[in-house]
Amino acid sequence: MKANVFPLLRLMSLAMLYAGAAIVVIQAAWITYGVGVRYILNSPDGMVTEATALLLVPVAFLGVSYALLNHSYPKVSLIRDRLPKGIQFWVDKFNMLVMLMVGSFFLAASSKAMFKSISSGAASEILLWPRFYFWIPVVIALLSFCITALCMLIWGDPPEEENTTTLDEDIHSQDAT
Repeated sequence: MKANVFPLLRLMSLAMLYAGAAIVVIQAAWITYGVGVRYILNSPDGMVTEATALLLVPVAFLGVSYALLNHSYPKVSLIRDRLPKGIQFWVDKFNMLVMLMVGSFFLAASSKAMFKSISSGAASEILLWPRFYFWIPVVIALLSFCITALCMLIWGDPPEEENTTTLDEDIHSQDAT
């Protein structure tokens, strides 16, 4: 089962990562337009500020699952690395449990916000976009994070992909030639 679940989690995390990257590109273009309109045409556009602010929250969470799968979160391992391997295993499990609990808290909070915004029909002030549009990607991203953290807590690290190389391997192979 581990061999089937982690590739699916990788695919889902990459899709969310690319969606986040697309949102960042849209935000950059929209902000550039807003700056041009404000300072060149002397006609500020209020939609730019609100839209980029509303899109900031989904962008912040769309990469969390990818970061977890690729061990991209900062770790302080000065003490952990000096412990025996058996204790390191349990420290890593505890660390993943804490990450799962924090992710679950954020998932519960964002789910509550999404359901409340759906039931209230709340919309943004200038654009009049329904607020739940911005909570749906956050809930999906945090659900993916929690599923990934749970799988990593149960089964450990995902298996390494066979056909990929790391940046260090690429650099060393170029040095050898």
